[in-house]
Amino acid sequence: MKKQSGLISMLLLIAAISGNAQPAADMKLLTTFHLSGTGGWDYLAIQPGSDKLYVSHGTQVNIVNKTTGDSLGIIRNTTGVHGIAFVPNLNKGYTSNGRLNTLTVFDLQTAKVFGQLPVGENPDAIMYDEYSKHLVVCNGRSNSVSIIDPENDKVMGTIEVGGKPEEAVTNGAGTLFVNIEDKNEIVVIDLKSRRVLHHWALNPGEAPTGLAIDKKTNRLFSACSDSRQLMVLDAGSGAIISKIPIGAGCDGVVFDESSSHIYTSNGEGSITVVKQGGKDNYSKIATISTKKGARTLTLDETTHKLYLPTKDNNTFQVLVLGK
Repeated sequence: MKKQSGLISMLLLIAAISGNAQPAADMKLLTTFHLSGTGGWDYLAIQPGSDKLYVSHGTQVNIVNKTTGDSLGIIRNTTGVHGIAFVPNLNKGYTSNGRLNTLTVFDLQTAKVFGQLPVGENPDAIMYDEYSKHLVVCNGRSNSVSIIDPENDKVMGTIEVGGKPEEAVTNGAGTLFVNIEDKNEIVVIDLKSRRVLHHWALNPGEAPTGLAIDKKTNRLFSACSDSRQLMVLDAGSGAIISKIPIGAGCDGVVFDESSSHIYTSNGEGSITVVKQGGKDNYSKIATISTKKGARTLTLDETTHKLYLPTKDNNTFQVLVLGK
């Protein structure tokens, strides 16, 4: 009985491991979108409730159908563009223009540009916080975060963060978390008072870039590029829960709540897949090949597809991965 029991236990364990790994193993390259334009790239984003995928590309933002890749428009004069954010209830979109030190404000239906809004130096990541109804802009060269009221497109405040802010997320209840790339830390900000509450060290994580959050388990996922680690933190205390090895050149991370998978996009040409087995249980379960330079990504929360921009043979493209 002991031998049989041991064999059964082993088979169950193998089945459990296989079951956990299978969804990630099923993720593969479905198609490649070839886009026009020249220059570099950074973030890309899917407009909620639509088929529109916005891709930053040098001096413009390409808008394409997220299923077919067909061009739906171009937002021009966004020199050094990094990020794209949406305020659906106001029918407004925003791009952060790193070399212009501005945000471009545009219409979500027509892509018509309303104007430019000055912010800090080298605005990088940008996001809309539904709780506060404000936009958050990470000003890379100013070492600050700008808070924007989209109702009137005015800067409501500027928060000094003591280093280069790379990406930000909120817990949906008034607290903002910001990766500080050159200080190897996360800064915690109260959005109501606009005060810095904490500086959380990421040691041994170095050069934090992408940042994601699981609001249910209250866990932060900080992708540290130089140390090639995904750091998992308690979003309440800042305690480091886990650190998982990832690929080189990572500049993005997303969390898929439906599968409890965390994906990091590694510029070396891979995606690292981490499984969340519980709020304090994390394991690397797969490495998916992409293409060199595909260092950022976005997740379609409806279809669970991943989109990664890169260049291959001097052709700008977006890789689409799914099951």
